[in-house]
Amino acid sequence: MSKLTISEEDFRKFREFFYRKTGIQFDGGKRYFVDKRLIERIEATGSESFRSYFTMLRFQASGEELQALTNAMTVNETYFFREEYQFECLVNSILPEIVKTKKPGSTIRIWSIPSSSGEEPYSIALYLTEFWKGIDSWDVELISSDIDTDILNKARNGKYSQRSIQHLPKDLLQRHFHKTGDGDYQISDDFRAAVEFTRVNLAEPADTRPYRGFDVIFCRNLLIYFDDLSRQKAAEVFFDALNPGGFICLGHSESMSRITSLFRVRKFPEAIVYQKPEAR
Repeated sequence: MSKLTISEEDFRKFREFFYRKTGIQFDGGKRYFVDKRLIERIEATGSESFRSYFTMLRFQASGEELQALTNAMTVNETYFFREEYQFECLVNSILPEIVKTKKPGSTIRIWSIPSSSGEEPYSIALYLTEFWKGIDSWDVELISSDIDTDILNKARNGKYSQRSIQHLPKDLLQRHFHKTGDGDYQISDDFRAAVEFTRVNLAEPADTRPYRGFDVIFCRNLLIYFDDLSRQKAAEVFFDALNPGGFICLGHSESMSRITSLFRVRKFPEAIVYQKPEAR
C-alpha cells in the first residue's frame, strides 16, 4: 500500500492543469481513479511527493511524463461494430450522398477520433469492404487519431481479445482475422495497412490544424468527457476539418445540437448525424 496521498488541493491543481492541457474534465466522482493513477506515476518517476512530481510535470521540456500520465488517465473501452447502426448509415445513406458531389478519381477521406485500441477504425474499414457497393469504385483514406500513444501502438498491432470481437459475424472473423497462439485474434495485414494511426490532442491547435478536407468524421463517446467549453472548441475543430457537406457521427448519448449551431441535423433511416452546411 502506498504511503502517498493526494490532498483536495493537489487534486484541484492537477484537475485544472490537465483540463488546460487536454480539455478533459475530472469531477469529484473521479477522485479515486485520478488519485490512483497519479500515485502510480509519482512512484514510477521516483518523485518524493505530489509537489515534486507536479513541478516536474509542468516544466519537463520533453513533455514525456505528461504523455505517460495522459496515457494512464484516458479510458479506452470499445469493441468491434459498437453502435453498428451508424456504420449501416455510413454505407447506406452518408456515402451515397457524398459520392454525388465527388469528381471521379478523387478520394473519400474519413477521420476516426479517438481511435482507442483500433476497434472503431477497423470496424469502419471492415464495413466498407463488406457492405459498401462503391468500395471498388472509390479510393478511401482512413485516418484514426488518439491522444494516448500506448493505445495507438495497440491499435497498429491490431490484436484483440474474445470480448472485442464478440459481435463480429463468424464468417467475417474467419476471413479477416487469424487466431494467435495466446487465443487472441489479429486483424489481417491488409486492414492494418488501410488505417493510418496518428497522435492528436484536440485541445492543441498545432495538432489539429493539419486535419482538413474530410468527408466523414466519427467522434463517438469522447465529448462526454469534456465540459461545455471544450465541447464547443472540439466542434469548431471538426467543422474546420470537414469539407462543406461533410458529416460527423457522435455517440448515442451525445448531441451536436446542444453544443453548437454550426451543423445541420440530418435524420437518416439508420441514424441521426450532423452535417456541415454546403458552401454557398
